[in-house]
Amino acid sequence: MKHALLEAEKAYEQEEVPVGAVVVQNGRIIGRGHNQMERLQDPTAHAEMIAITAAANHLESRRLDECTLYVTLEPCPMCAGAIVLARVPTLVFGSFDPKAGASGTLYNITHDKRLNHTVHVVSGVCDRESEELLKRFFGKVRTIPAKRRNA
Repeated sequence: MKHALLEAEKAYEQEEVPVGAVVVQNGRIIGRGHNQMERLQDPTAHAEMIAITAAANHLESRRLDECTLYVTLEPCPMCAGAIVLARVPTLVFGSFDPKAGASGTLYNITHDKRLNHTVHVVSGVCDRESEELLKRFFGKVRTIPAKRRNA
């Protein structure tokens, strides 16, 4: 999770919502990502999506069935769906997301037995560090005038 937090710090430095993710297989990071939605102007450029794509490219396989995904914030519905489709067996996340969480908070996509795969979820790992980074980011963003933010 410490490596996911380092990815979240990269996002923070780039003025992106500070979420970071890493995919680990056999104790080795094979994919990493941080939010890049603003920089790429891509609504799918979430940390999890970037890390999953990097891991799939590394393995040359769409299935990440021997991997663990670590992410600093509970995945949204899009990312939770990608985690299921990639057959990730274990998801470890930091903070719960009360506005978009899809691994137990608002939705439970990762545990939905109607889907072709379910995910073992471990929550609350390094949650305080993740929450502090998010609070620092949104505190900073709220002090920037709206005109400058949207320019």
